[in-house]
Amino acid sequence: MRLLVVEDSPRLQRNLVSALRQTGYVVDVAGDGDAALWNAREHAYDAIVLDIMLPGRDGLDVLSTLRAEGRAVHVLLLTARDTLADRVRGLRLGADDYLVKPFALEELLARVSALCRRAGEKRPAALATGNLAVDPTTRSVTCAGRPLDLTAREYLLLEYITRHVGAVVTRADIEGRIYDERVEPASNVVDSTVCNLRKKLAAAGADVAIQTRRGFGYLLAPTKPAAP
Repeated sequence: MRLLVVEDSPRLQRNLVSALRQTGYVVDVAGDGDAALWNAREHAYDAIVLDIMLPGRDGLDVLSTLRAEGRAVHVLLLTARDTLADRVRGLRLGADDYLVKPFALEELLARVSALCRRAGEKRPAALATGNLAVDPTTRSVTCAGRPLDLTAREYLLLEYITRHVGAVVTRADIEGRIYDERVEPASNVVDSTVCNLRKKLAAAGADVAIQTRRGFGYLLAPTKPAAP
């Protein structure tokens, strides 16, 4: 799941991003409304955590612009304004949820989780290919019925390519979907994650493997041809 956090307070931004990343989300950040709009237009987010009080273009302006452009991404508004009129205005502009500062991080995580579940309602409850099963709800993987222990990045990569089984996914696809802005374009982090995941799949006896299509990307495919 990929999120955008829009918050101009450096301290609160750090706390939010740290908590969300530790929970397993891929997180991008923006400190003003213009940066928020640019990110929302460039990337497909599962949810946006959006502060209302921002320098320049405020959060409500960002929200109304996104909705006017037909972008249906789920938005959780953050604000220090605790009046009924403010809450009603935000919801009428298209916010999905509303959280008043100060708030407990546990509550924010629960609300973000709820929004992401809504974002994934149309996705299959479980993904299966060969003897491999991926459960996006619990973020767990089994191989031949046995649990497979993966890091957060390995899981995100496997879930993504399992959703596109039989099709080539490019490095740019992977970087854009499961890696955030901390990853430099020239980094070998994708190759490293693919390599580690391949080893774990092979060791677990998976009958599918990640194949490389040089010059194109990666493909999840059976390790053996289907029987006639």
